[in-house]
Amino acid sequence: MHGPQPIPPVRWFQRRLLAWYRLHARRLPWRSTRNPYRILVSEVMLQQTQVDRVKAHYRAFLRRYPSFEDLAGATEPAVRESWEGLGYYARARNLHATARRVVAEYGGRLPDDPHLIRQLPGIGRYTAGAVLSIAYGKPEPILDTNAARVLERVFAVSRRGGKAALQRRLWAMAAQVTPTRAAGDFNQAIMDLGATVCRARSPQCAVCPLRKQCAAAAKRIASRR
Repeated sequence: MHGPQPIPPVRWFQRRLLAWYRLHARRLPWRSTRNPYRILVSEVMLQQTQVDRVKAHYRAFLRRYPSFEDLAGATEPAVRESWEGLGYYARARNLHATARRVVAEYGGRLPDDPHLIRQLPGIGRYTAGAVLSIAYGKPEPILDTNAARVLERVFAVSRRGGKAALQRRLWAMAAQVTPTRAAGDFNQAIMDLGATVCRARSPQCAVCPLRKQCAAAAKRIASRR
């Protein structure tokens, strides 16, 4: 009774996801700003760290270092101390080094060019896309674990060829569906949906705004993808 579903149109996917986000967006302290420095701090903290733990440290870190200039002027031991409780201290070192380069090379303003921002320490494709889309409104895609899960399930992205091939397909799909407007909200929406509804275990397909055209939901295999 559940035959193959047509691939959902990109605009339909965008509209449904953004409409859901307007009603169900998580209230997070970094969602109230478009300041590139603050967005970068939140994204670096969120790498390999749960949201609840980041919430407990984000405001305290910004009180101590409210700008690139303040962070750049700090000593490495002081920055490490401020990072206590978050782990993965290479992130703190990279963020500190980035602040110094932004001050020295860009006058304290984080570059809004994808090529330039990815040359800064610790900023990969995902972090660059998140900061550029949220802070600057650039139509740059993101692909974290949650977003990848949503795309793989909804669009039935093939796993043939191994993990590297899958990542290439998912990045290509992310680029295809990211809108030219409201890219920041869209990227946060797809991450929120993956974190709260399209979960790895026990996906909540019954309340998902994308369920009507989700390939995995149609085949009842969402929990296995």
